[in-house]
Amino acid sequence: MTDTLTRRSLLKVSATAALFSAARVALPGGAHAAAGDAPEVKGLTLGFIALTDSAPLIIAKEKGFFAKYGLTEVVLNKQASWGTTRDNLELGGAGGGIDGAHILTPMPYQMAAGRITKNNTKVPMSILARLNINGQGISVSGKYADLKVMSDAKPLAAAFAKAKAAGKDIKVAMTFPGGTHDLWLRYWMAAGGIDPDKDVSTIVVPPPQMVANMKVDTMEAFCVGEPWNAQLVSQKLGTTALTTGELWLNHPEKSLAVRSDWVEKNPKAARALILAVMEAQAWCDANLAEMSQIIAGREYLKVAVEDIAGRILGNIDYGDGRKVERAPYGMKFWQDNASYPFQSHDLWFLTENQRWGYLAPDLDTKALIKATNREDLWREAAKTLGLGNVPASTSRGVEKFFDGKTFDPANPAAYLKSLTIKRTAA
Repeated sequence: MTDTLTRRSLLKVSATAALFSAARVALPGGAHAAAGDAPEVKGLTLGFIALTDSAPLIIAKEKGFFAKYGLTEVVLNKQASWGTTRDNLELGGAGGGIDGAHILTPMPYQMAAGRITKNNTKVPMSILARLNINGQGISVSGKYADLKVMSDAKPLAAAFAKAKAAGKDIKVAMTFPGGTHDLWLRYWMAAGGIDPDKDVSTIVVPPPQMVANMKVDTMEAFCVGEPWNAQLVSQKLGTTALTTGELWLNHPEKSLAVRSDWVEKNPKAARALILAVMEAQAWCDANLAEMSQIIAGREYLKVAVEDIAGRILGNIDYGDGRKVERAPYGMKFWQDNASYPFQSHDLWFLTENQRWGYLAPDLDTKALIKATNREDLWREAAKTLGLGNVPASTSRGVEKFFDGKTFDPANPAAYLKSLTIKRTAA
């Protein structure tokens, strides 16, 4: 694993590691060593789901990055599901819930818009950083192994139609309506001619329960983060059709989001939080083997290290005879601007939520993004660390998907118009 890591990414992260080392020499007590610049509070409660992409928060805790920046009392609270995460964010830390979380990127927007909260109450949220890019998967039950389902879902469309005609309720699972996994699954199915609202029943299953549900044959396919796709293959219960990095290379995934009222009340602590997570992200990419050991622990993911270690390096066994090593679409925490929360990416997530009817077609997406995406705070943290190569724009530009479709953040309406299967009239 060490050799693979060296070949794949050590050169890419060495400059960052050296820079962070220089920052520690210049600021031996951390970036908040200066008098009067200490965080307002010593900690906060952060939720996380048992997924590999929660690693930056776990590593920030375990390797002392939170403590380095004065956040000595950070509590990591494992959540049972994304619905639980939402409920606890509504309560807030002061109300016995959580202050922030490792979260599906669309969820803070859904909460801020009052679309998924109790009584449709708007709960302003602040996205402080992206936690990773790539690293999710779409898995199919082993009963369809002969179809060799990959990026093209058309063979599955025919099988689903036949089973449905025979009276079977075809269920496919994701982790939260309008969340990243829901959108990846819907995009892939629609590209293959499967209407996710009419041809199948799209259900919600918490990430750690995906494999167990497939084992008892309650669903035909699912989309979730790792290590659950890898575990499905290792248990010989199904195959990975494709990883989401193959659907959209270097796509955004989870985010670090905190209640906006907490950020406003504790601006110095918010900066400390961002700094700690940024350092943890760089550490993760440079120490993937050790990271895998740490997050596999009982208090975190509670899985075999092997279920994490392979795919985190881009070594993928699809379970159908296909195997790749050092794939360019493996999960990244720091490389390729993984940490920076591009606003153009958030616009795609909101546009897709409009596509499927989760958000109103006339929603002022630009205003919502401006209020929720705090890339300005990320840039301030980057300046504190003296980072170079910071994105010059809040947009990464035109994005291309596996089926040839493109998303131009300057014209989301044109993207919607190009899509055949959708709920919006655009």
